[in-house]
Amino acid sequence: MTDVPKPRRPALRDSAALDAMAVGTDPVAQLHAAHETAAVLLGVGRAGTDPQVTRRLMAVVDEVGITTLADLWATRPARSLPGVLYRLYIMREWVLADLDAAAREYAAGVHYSEPNHAVAGADPTGPEEVRSVIDDILRGVFDGDFGIAMERAAAFTRVVSAGRDFLRTADEQASGRLMALADDLAASARLWRSGTLD
Repeated sequence: MTDVPKPRRPALRDSAALDAMAVGTDPVAQLHAAHETAAVLLGVGRAGTDPQVTRRLMAVVDEVGITTLADLWATRPARSLPGVLYRLYIMREWVLADLDAAAREYAAGVHYSEPNHAVAGADPTGPEEVRSVIDDILRGVFDGDFGIAMERAAAFTRVVSAGRDFLRTADEQASGRLMALADDLAASARLWRSGTLD
């Protein structure tokens, strides 16, 4: 008769170790979490007409922190719902972090990108107007036309990029990234309208 091995007792782990094992180990679960949270956030905003809800959704970064959003959405493609929402929140955070610089770059780019300035709608181009436009763009995600909000964000980004080039406040690589962001936002607007932004 062969020896039957005795069953091993389960190893006891503390809760932190269990949490570390559970979070971030399943790429499929991460993918689903990214897309589901983006869809829920957008759905909540677009389903109601309460301005308080819209304000809270706009300030979600203040409540959960940008790193939480980054953990959920940053790795998703730019032309996906979580990807584009992440980029819109990051754009707003960047503008609000230095309103004076954003307004200066925007104002400098107006003459070099007038059609985009007309779409973005920051007029006049001072810090408070730039803040108002960036808030209006994000508000439009939740209670306006999502496609138009993304087109306005793309236009805003193009004007800032032109301003940075004129003022030489960014290197070529940074300008290229800003223009890539604008292209992704505009493409996402087209995908949204065709019903294929997921």
